[in-house]
Amino acid sequence: MKQSEWTIESNLPIAYRTFEMVLRGDTVGILPGQFVDVALPDFFLRRPLSVCDIEDDRLTLIYKVVGAGTSAMSAMQAGTRLDILTGLGNGYNLTLAGHDVLLVGGGVGIPPLVFAVRQLLNTGRRARVVMGFNTAREVFGEELFRRMGCSVEVCTMDGSYGKKGMVTDLLTASEPFYYACGPLPMLRALVQKVGTNGQVSMEERMGCGVGLCVGCSIRTRHGIKRVCKEGPVFSADEIQWM
Repeated sequence: MKQSEWTIESNLPIAYRTFEMVLRGDTVGILPGQFVDVALPDFFLRRPLSVCDIEDDRLTLIYKVVGAGTSAMSAMQAGTRLDILTGLGNGYNLTLAGHDVLLVGGGVGIPPLVFAVRQLLNTGRRARVVMGFNTAREVFGEELFRRMGCSVEVCTMDGSYGKKGMVTDLLTASEPFYYACGPLPMLRALVQKVGTNGQVSMEERMGCGVGLCVGCSIRTRHGIKRVCKEGPVFSADEIQWM
């Protein structure tokens, strides 16, 4: 964990209630699947956000406006300085994937897959990305993944964009090793359809973000674990899904 000051370079809407914030700072040591904890003026608790991407000294965060904190973030202008804890949690183990790899994301669970894809492609892997949203106005990231060289498929629950249905409707029971991030029902359905040959990033509400409050604890086959400390990434076969 490292605490440092970052400067907002841009902070723009990219979909319905969804923003992309690019910051400049010390990116050394940040790994795919990890998250950061952002201190906001006038708010007691930091806001945990998954790392979307790292390029040189730029950190990209994609977040959805769901409350007062993220609403305040969406109004921040370029040049604003923020105190951020980086290098939090355990990320994806990218050495586990073979030549072909599947990445599955739902909504704001998609951002951490960007950094993971970039690293996978740099090692010669071939990536297929399957993304799910509720409706067309929430869709983002499709063209980014295509430009990176991925095969991309999109579905929406209401059928307003891509295939109608859930991400599992685009998958078979015989898929390569996968990396996934999204809401619990999506991850549970993924495991039921495809199996446990993958890693999942769990989404849980966090208080402290550093393992002290145990508010983000989940049940695993090895006992209770904290998403912010032992996670957010776990082997799919480690989680007690039922």
